[in-house]
Amino acid sequence: MTFEEILPHLKAGKKILRNGWSGFELYVTLVSGEVYDGAPVTPYFLIKTSDEGFSSFAPTVCDILADDWKIVP
Repeated sequence: MTFEEILPHLKAGKKILRNGWSGFELYVTLVSGEVYDGAPVTPYFLIKTSDEGFSSFAPTVCDILADDWKIVP
């Protein structure tokens, strides 16, 4: 799937991943609706890795143009 095709699934709460990644990356998720210190937080992506827990994720141009995205079961 392309990033454009997978984005609605991500917004619906699904976890996504690229086939082209090495296996270190487990999935990307969208975090939204968060509040910090009484103020709303803008939505953001997190990536779950096999050893570092969660990190912020910003898709690269290669990620956006890739067609190997899939939904994680």
